Amino acid sequence: MTTPRPETLARLTPVLTKRWLSPDAWQIGTYEKLDGYAALRKALKAHPDDLIQLVKDSGLRGRGGAGFPAGLKWGFIPQGDGKPHYLVVNADEGEPGTCKDLPLMTHDPHSLIEGVIIGSYAIRASRAYIYIRGEAVHAARRLRNAVQEAYAKGYLGRNILGSGFDLDLVVHSGAGAYICGEETALLDSLEGFRGQPRLRPPFPATHGLYASPTVVNNVGTIASVPYIVLGGAEWWKTMGTEKSSGPMIYSLSGRIANPGQYECSMGVTLRELLELAGGMQPGHNLRFWTPGGSSTPLLTAEHLDVPLDFEGVAGAGSILGTTATQIFSDQDCPVYATYRWLEFYHHESCGKCTPCREGNYWMVRVYRRILAGQGTHEDLDTLLDTCDNILGRSFCGLGDGATSSVTSSLTYFKQDYLDYIEGRTAPKLSDKQLVGAH
Repeated sequence: MTTPRPETLARLTPVLTKRWLSPDAWQIGTYEKLDGYAALRKALKAHPDDLIQLVKDSGLRGRGGAGFPAGLKWGFIPQGDGKPHYLVVNADEGEPGTCKDLPLMTHDPHSLIEGVIIGSYAIRASRAYIYIRGEAVHAARRLRNAVQEAYAKGYLGRNILGSGFDLDLVVHSGAGAYICGEETALLDSLEGFRGQPRLRPPFPATHGLYASPTVVNNVGTIASVPYIVLGGAEWWKTMGTEKSSGPMIYSLSGRIANPGQYECSMGVTLRELLELAGGMQPGHNLRFWTPGGSSTPLLTAEHLDVPLDFEGVAGAGSILGTTATQIFSDQDCPVYATYRWLEFYHHESCGKCTPCREGNYWMVRVYRRILAGQGTHEDLDTLLDTCDNILGRSFCGLGDGATSSVTSSLTYFKQDYLDYIEGRTAPKLSDKQLVGAH
């Protein structure tokens, strides 16, 4: 195991994670002792428009994958329109390798709740929702208990802290569909419909929940707001990079000594993250990795020093995504890894659009054929052609994301595919697993 250098340790930036190891951190008493709800008191004395401007000035970008400026999204909400406004938190974390929102909600739920209240006040919403993945039972219990504590203390409900501002907050558990991580599918699910993406425009900013102006933000985005209110925009911008400000929670998993959550200033590199995580496991050498979950193009050992911010990762040909950094070694097969991810996307496709529904179905079968030693050289052209017909032609980003590992693994590891096809690598799947692949 390697010992991190002092300059690497300095990249650790505990902001959202600073309370996680405190005893009973999820309880309101502990939260209040550690600056909890101080930002809310400060925010309620400010004009809502000033709070929106503060978030704009901070450069806070969405922590759910797309990286859209949060303050700009808040500013899209029309004011004085006579309609109810809603704030919806996307807590439907479910992409393979992604695990930053669940521990935040489990260990520090009040930071999210305080962010919800401040955000709702800023966009003039009197009702807010946290849509959490149905399987996340423990985190949902913590959240619901924290909401009850907030009501009891007067942080939620009528006339919050004597400000005249009213807010009700509902924690809603979904039914376990990955597609509901897409914001419009989430809104349909929240309304009681089947979770499928909506045609845009109109956008949620004007026609969101119940056809009313709605802001949909990720857990990490909203939980960042109290810290920005207390510390200020300039303080927030001292962390991260010019265009990707603040800290980020990086979820490290795979062939490393110490998997877990590492909160660092944006722009940290995988080389530094590996150093913080104790290096690779003994006998393993880095071969490929995902910078932001299974829906982002693979990177290789050549990309160890790519800054892990929105611009740096895009410049390397991938996407920062959810910062789910899955680490694979020279003992792992990129063809098999891609096949397993594709199985997930095929299973989770909502079926609304043909490219995603059919394309992922057939690509899974092509991969089974290749991994069973029955693939052909034409199969590689078929995979690329299928990806070309999915990318940019699907109704939402699920189809696009499914193609990422296919095209990138063929770019960097085509020889691995050829080794299966030409018989140099033993089949990984049996004939029994090949059923339906032809």
